[in-house]
Amino acid sequence: MLPPTFRPLLNCWPLLLLLVALTLPATAQKYRTAAGVRSGGGSYGLTIQQLILPKTTLEGLAMFAPRERSATLLAERHFGILGPSLNYYFGAGGHFGRHRDDGPFWGFDAVIGAEYKIAFLPVVLSLDFKPTIEYGSADWNRFPTAFSVRYIFIKQKKTGIFRVLDKF
Repeated sequence: MLPPTFRPLLNCWPLLLLLVALTLPATAQKYRTAAGVRSGGGSYGLTIQQLILPKTTLEGLAMFAPRERSATLLAERHFGILGPSLNYYFGAGGHFGRHRDDGPFWGFDAVIGAEYKIAFLPVVLSLDFKPTIEYGSADWNRFPTAFSVRYIFIKQKKTGIFRVLDKF
């Protein structure tokens, strides 16, 4: 039986477990290049992510909606959550496009989201919120959320003593 002074610790074990898990080292990504499909905010399209610096990617989006087409480039910073398979990220970038009624438009984007690399499969799932400010469009701002599924084409290289195995 525990002494009475330790009994309050038993009530907060989930918090202690979370603190221990957050102190473990976590890598931000398990891939270098991934591409796939994206849907949300009344549009759908293609997405490709490329690692350019440790924990930093460039993401390109080609989006299609019933009355418009657009292209977006985002720089994103990734951070691990409870291990290497679950990450959150945020970033910014810009876009341009053409609306069937209003003509060309352009603007600035922000993004915040979370992604999960499925264990034993080369697939990444992500959900994000990407608010925009637009110029040349009837809508001066948008607040879409989207879901993406990407296939990993190039995995993250191993580091440390396993680096020798990357040549094989």
